[in-house]
Amino acid sequence: MKIGLYFGTFNPIHVGHLIIANHMAEHSDLDQIWMVVTPHNPHKKKNTLLDDYHRLEMVHLATKDFPKIQPSDIEFKLPQPNYTVNTLAHLFEKFPQHEFSLIMGEDNLNSLHKWKNYEVILQNHGIYVYPRLNSGEMDDQFANHPKIHRIGAPVIELSSTFIRESIKNGKNIVPMLPKEVWEYVEHNLFYKK
Repeated sequence: MKIGLYFGTFNPIHVGHLIIANHMAEHSDLDQIWMVVTPHNPHKKKNTLLDDYHRLEMVHLATKDFPKIQPSDIEFKLPQPNYTVNTLAHLFEKFPQHEFSLIMGEDNLNSLHKWKNYEVILQNHGIYVYPRLNSGEMDDQFANHPKIHRIGAPVIELSSTFIRESIKNGKNIVPMLPKEVWEYVEHNLFYKK
């Protein structure tokens, strides 16, 4: 099975994440999308994150009606901080029957050369790229790479940071979150401070 790995802290998961994941599931050759909840992104401050299991629960709530999209806590069991190359090696060992690819925005592709062992990732895995506004110039080595697949997904300019700030400032962000996620956030008084 071809599985697309959509990594994120999902703090919180929002409709933009679901639109991208569903588009990849329905309009690419990927069979399933795994939403990999990252406990600690090396490029983000850990103190801004909700507890890992709250974020995983929100991904469960958001994806329960999407049979091709599955939550994954695979990185919870790995050493931190999490590096994609290590997670991919672990998944390859654990699920040798699957073919794993990455899903990322153009902005992340432009910084791929800064990732730990990015050459190993490109050698062994496909990368499915969705468009982003203001993603900058494409690095020449990635422009026509055979492992990089550009998917014409909708351009979504919605961020979890914007949602957290809006909640903190008392704004109505109900349309930006799946209903069950909004209820979970509201019930637990997340992002209020």
